Amino acid sequence: MHSIEIGSDLKFMTEVELLIDTVCEDLKLNEDNYGNILIAVTEAVNNAIVHGNHNDEDKKVKVAVEKENEKVTFTVADEGKGFDFGNLPDPTAPENIEKPDGRGIFLMKNLSDEVSFDLNGSKVSITFVSENG
Repeated sequence: MHSIEIGSDLKFMTEVELLIDTVCEDLKLNEDNYGNILIAVTEAVNNAIVHGNHNDEDKKVKVAVEKENEKVTFTVADEGKGFDFGNLPDPTAPENIEKPDGRGIFLMKNLSDEVSFDLNGSKVSITFVSENG
């Protein structure tokens, strides 16, 4: 459906936001879906830039969007080594509640209908089911 590739610098987040805007307009998604998609996908891209590619602008982050029936899936892939996505600290645990980071994947899982990891964690797929699909 749509895809972009950006350098690993947070200044390119506006391109990701424009992609999300375009997709949500094309699919005529409601405001709630738009907000959830915007937060979850920008968190994924932020993680790819900062943690996956370590802000190395020569490394790329790919964002692709696919629609299948009532589902829309955003896939974010970086060129990093991945991470242990099965062993993440709980951001709601008392010892982590004050930490400024560690909430991205938690947010993705809570704002979407499905989150899955591939390529050792360097690729994440975030699926949203549209009410009006």
